[in-house]
Amino acid sequence: MAENQAQYEQNKKERPMSILMKVVITGFVGGVFWSLLGYLAYFFHFTEISPNMILFPWVAGDWKYGKLGNYIAIFLIGLLSILVALIYYVALKQIKGMWGGILYGVVLWLIVFYGLNPLFPNLEAVSHLERNTIITTLCLYILYGVFIGYSISFEMQEMNRQTQTKTANK
Repeated sequence: MAENQAQYEQNKKERPMSILMKVVITGFVGGVFWSLLGYLAYFFHFTEISPNMILFPWVAGDWKYGKLGNYIAIFLIGLLSILVALIYYVALKQIKGMWGGILYGVVLWLIVFYGLNPLFPNLEAVSHLERNTIITTLCLYILYGVFIGYSISFEMQEMNRQTQTKTANK
């Protein structure tokens, strides 16, 4: 009896994850991964901006300037990144290749460093930032955009391919 039940469980197929769940996971993982790399770049003095920058306008206390502040900020960036990935999914999911992601990363960098600059009191104007900071952050945003964009467009293409295969087999 137990052998038959194990056999049945083995034959069960997992339900595929929905595209929205994949977008959410991609957004969170991308936000955490690339902000961790940003923290590493800050640690090695490639940039003067650390992830905890997002905490400065909203959180009181000196803890936000240390490691704990950076780790909490990295987690929060992961959560914000879910929204960023969903926006990419809604607006640009059909773009094939990495060019959509590159453009998306540049647009995000422009939004953060020009548009949202007044929200962050410790973020200097781009004209006052060091060249290394500008180059490093722009590259991180581009790579982040490529990660989000390419992952989502790849999943969309795979989903379309599987749908076409099922339709052709019927």
